[in-house]
Amino acid sequence: MGVTKTEAYTEAQLQMAGWYKALGHPARIAILEHLLEQDCCICQDLTEVIDLSQPSLSRHLGELRDAGLIVGSTAGNSRSYCINPARWREVQAALNGLFNRFRDGTC
Repeated sequence: MGVTKTEAYTEAQLQMAGWYKALGHPARIAILEHLLEQDCCICQDLTEVIDLSQPSLSRHLGELRDAGLIVGSTAGNSRSYCINPARWREVQAALNGLFNRFRDGTC
């Protein structure tokens, strides 16, 4: 988390920040949207759908995987990815919880 004092934040806050950092690039959003439509996808297929080089795509997939938003499996020379359902629901619940705390007119 850069130069911030991470000990000043709760574990939940740090975890949410990590998830949202992984979601903070349009290429990663495009990857997630594609995976949500396809359920699972071979990495090579993603290069045909998302206009990125293989190394760039792999880096973005790694960020999403490190955040736990996707999982990957290897079969031979192919690597396939899909949404991690448990983490996806966890992130959804955390974001919904944050937005549900909003009360109109609290400024």
